[in-house]
Amino acid sequence: MQPALKKRHPVMMSMLGAACAGLLLGSSAQAAAPESDDPIKIVLNNWTSQVVLANVAAELFKKLGYNVELVPSDNQLQFAGMANGDLHLQVEVWEGTHKTNFEKFVDSGNLLDVGAHDAITREEWWYPTYMEERCPGLPDWEALHACAEEFATVETAPKGRYLGGPIDWGKHHNERVQALGMDFVVVNAGQASTLWAELDAAYRREEPIVLFNWTPNWVEAKYNGRFVDFPDFEPECLSDPSWGMNPDLAYDCGAPKKGWLKKAAWSGMQDKFPTALALFKRVNFTNAQIAEAAALVDVDELSPEDAAARWLESNEAVWKAWMEGLEG
Repeated sequence: MQPALKKRHPVMMSMLGAACAGLLLGSSAQAAAPESDDPIKIVLNNWTSQVVLANVAAELFKKLGYNVELVPSDNQLQFAGMANGDLHLQVEVWEGTHKTNFEKFVDSGNLLDVGAHDAITREEWWYPTYMEERCPGLPDWEALHACAEEFATVETAPKGRYLGGPIDWGKHHNERVQALGMDFVVVNAGQASTLWAELDAAYRREEPIVLFNWTPNWVEAKYNGRFVDFPDFEPECLSDPSWGMNPDLAYDCGAPKKGWLKKAAWSGMQDKFPTALALFKRVNFTNAQIAEAAALVDVDELSPEDAAARWLESNEAVWKAWMEGLEG
């Protein structure tokens, strides 16, 4: 990390800037002319690691001579966009958030499952470990329910407050609260940075908080905490109300504890951008590499573009192995 840190730029502002500037990318081609001069359109979502890794992918495609466009997209509608060719690829598809829409469009034949990363994921309610003294029995969800009032705010009292992610992340925490009969009110943050700002403020004062978190992420390296243990996930939990402890409602379970992280691409890439698709199939991130990418923005305060450049500099052997034999 030798280069001096630059002043932090909010992720969403950087995303919009990237979208405007995306067609200008691709000036440092090292390979022969690509199969098409049209830009490869890479999806940008609204959490840090995805934005950084999308920029990493863009730089790698540039090295093969492609033009690249970074395109912000809705967290769920992105799959329809890739299936119809308006968007071309997504570097982070999370089982806990994207499984239903991802698999629907893969089954249609218009979206490619490009394979899983080595990273293992979990997306769940999370609390700082200092709360275990005030709420004995944690991380069990029934213990959390029993001491819900410990997590109450003026707006939610006597019920506890659960701080969820942005609505477009497609979580079903309201349904889970209802199905499990929990004394909690779900409050959605507008963006990921709000989660971390509230966590940091509560953590410094050792105040109650339970919020949405995930791994891989940089948070676990800075704050001591644990995921809440809900009833084990089974696919039937999401679609069959008779499954689980509540015979009348679905979503009476937690998220997968060892979820997959996959890559998705427009099926037309096989014909239009075959070399780029061959590279994308090789792209494979670990938990540590993804956490490192996110920390470069959320801890070291680099812009996503500078974070991608730093990541490439620090992991040269990794990405050069992905590109072996593809460059001209």
